Amino acid sequence: MSESPLRIQSKEFAKQIVFLCREIKLTHRESVLSNQLLRSGTSIGANIHEAHYAQGTKDFISKFEIALKECYESEYWLELLFETGYIQSEQYKTLQNNCGKIRRMLISSITTIKSKQK
Repeated sequence: MSESPLRIQSKEFAKQIVFLCREIKLTHRESVLSNQLLRSGTSIGANIHEAHYAQGTKDFISKFEIALKECYESEYWLELLFETGYIQSEQYKTLQNNCGKIRRMLISSITTIKSKQK
């Protein structure tokens, strides 16, 4: 069975977040905001991965909705880190774009699954 694009992209995003947070901690000695981003940014993929083993449709939707919330939270922390000078513009735009793609895929998936339940 091949990996879904959503799982692949969320894992890649998580890796980008890990590398970014490591860099911020080393170069700026900032850990409060970067730890928040690390938690939410890696949680997206973890919840998507966990949904693969859901105990039914409701559990599956719940995991995807949690991943979506973590996506929105990650966008907030990225924006805050950018606006306070911890992230450069190009890196910020790339990460926000990647997070936005995952968010749109999650919204589409949730909407599709819910429509099939009716």
